[in-house]
Amino acid sequence: MGDYDEDTAFLGQTGPYFWAKFFFLNTVFVSTGFNGLYMVFIGAAPKHHCLIPDVNLTEEWRNAIIPVTLVNGEEVQSQCSRYRLDVVGNLSAEGYVPGRDVNLTSLQQEGCLNGWNYSKEIYQSNIVTEWDLVCDNQWKVPFASSTLFVGYLFGSLISGQLSDRFGRKKVIFISIAAQCVSVLLQSFSQSWRTFCIMFLFVGASQISLYISAFVLGTEVLSKTMRVIFTSLGAFLFYCIGYMTLPWIAYGIREWRTLLAVLSMTAVVYIPLWWFIPESPRWLITQGRVEEAEAIVREAARKNKVEAPAVIFKESETTPLLRTYTMLDILKSKNIRCITLMCLILWMAINIGYFGLSLNTSNLSGNPFMNCFLSATTEVPAYVVSTWLLRKCPRRALLSSFLFIGGGVLLLIQFIPDTLQHVALALEMTGKFGFTMAFSIVYIYTAEIYPTVLRNVGMGMCSSAARIGSITAPYVIYLGTYNKILPYLLMGSLTIASSVVNFFLPETFNRDLPETVEQMQECQGLCNGPKKKKYVENGVSGNPSTQLETKSNLQALTP
Repeated sequence: MGDYDEDTAFLGQTGPYFWAKFFFLNTVFVSTGFNGLYMVFIGAAPKHHCLIPDVNLTEEWRNAIIPVTLVNGEEVQSQCSRYRLDVVGNLSAEGYVPGRDVNLTSLQQEGCLNGWNYSKEIYQSNIVTEWDLVCDNQWKVPFASSTLFVGYLFGSLISGQLSDRFGRKKVIFISIAAQCVSVLLQSFSQSWRTFCIMFLFVGASQISLYISAFVLGTEVLSKTMRVIFTSLGAFLFYCIGYMTLPWIAYGIREWRTLLAVLSMTAVVYIPLWWFIPESPRWLITQGRVEEAEAIVREAARKNKVEAPAVIFKESETTPLLRTYTMLDILKSKNIRCITLMCLILWMAINIGYFGLSLNTSNLSGNPFMNCFLSATTEVPAYVVSTWLLRKCPRRALLSSFLFIGGGVLLLIQFIPDTLQHVALALEMTGKFGFTMAFSIVYIYTAEIYPTVLRNVGMGMCSSAARIGSITAPYVIYLGTYNKILPYLLMGSLTIASSVVNFFLPETFNRDLPETVEQMQECQGLCNGPKKKKYVENGVSGNPSTQLETKSNLQALTP
């Protein structure tokens, strides 16, 4: 068939039809915002100490049976041990007074054999309090978080194939239904293992929903609306969901009820089935031209323009092009080098982004407000990054924000405990830097790879991103040993990646490379000093054109 954008140019670039589809498709991303990070609340560990059974102890011994330990220079009650109950019982019965008659440090200690007593100041219940995921079982919390991101990995691998075979619209609504059912079943989990298994399905359905809706938007909307949709719309509506989550969690402090309520929000998307069309581009590839024309004619009617008698004209058959695979990336030393640096970038950015997102419950202050602030910092980051991408070189821009994000994380260790608000401000600044880098790296990577390798290269980088997000919960888990360790690791890794980024080729104001040879001629550490202007099908390489390449390439995870 002929060029779709050329055949449908009569529709115009804006109009009621495009704005309506823009809004309906973006509302889908709201659910990915609050369904992706509820683990921040249901996996948070409240204050706890060993449960003391109802035995005959004096008030003095009941208060003294929990040892006092020094944590970050502050004396706190031990969370994982107590003095031996039988020994304390005998001393209490004989009338000894702790601290006066008995040196407590000489007493033997034991684990929390009778379970734990949890504070209900913030959470009435969550998976930590329900299944005692503390002390020796504390590792199960980051493991559960990682299962969500493993689901992202599987979902991103299969969603494209499913939407290519069955259509974008069907996969979107099947994914919404699957996400709803998965979260609902997760709320009925009777064990930690069942919870983790359901989290896999939550992750797979969520990323499948995001990718399918993103692709449908790029295929249905006009060129102008497509740029807004891919660079701002999807991200901002994701942020709306992310900012809504802490207020829902604030009102519902019981984890099973919270998940049930979040799952039921999918009901509001049912009417969208009658307002969101199938992709005309996909229908044409399936030979269903009449259905595609019907959708375009409906768009013309709502935009109040007249459609031609024949919309899609037959054209000469396009010759089959060679299919490129991952092996083609491995064959060339230059492309291998560039790809390795891109993989490092994507992993580092995802570790930092998701690490800081999951760490909000560990910050001082109100965890609900901290999560809201973390989400709010993303809004200006996406707006500013979209503007800067049209004005600034990619390499310097990305390295600058990586350096800012990593640098402030390294500074946190020098902030005294009495200035927690300063540490919180630095962490939010780091989140702003990572969000900026997160937005920039998509288009930068897409501009580096040539047309024939772009999908393969972006796919490899997306897989590296999933590995980074799977790793992020364990980076935060290091904070149980020393609260500075996560910041040191994320900050150092980010600073290192900002240096690596300087050795990638610059793509600003350069036409997109189409062939492998053109990519190899681009200046960079792996490619040598040669510079050459590329022309792709006669299209000028201005920033707006480059920004639009993001439309079919982005595959986030929210």
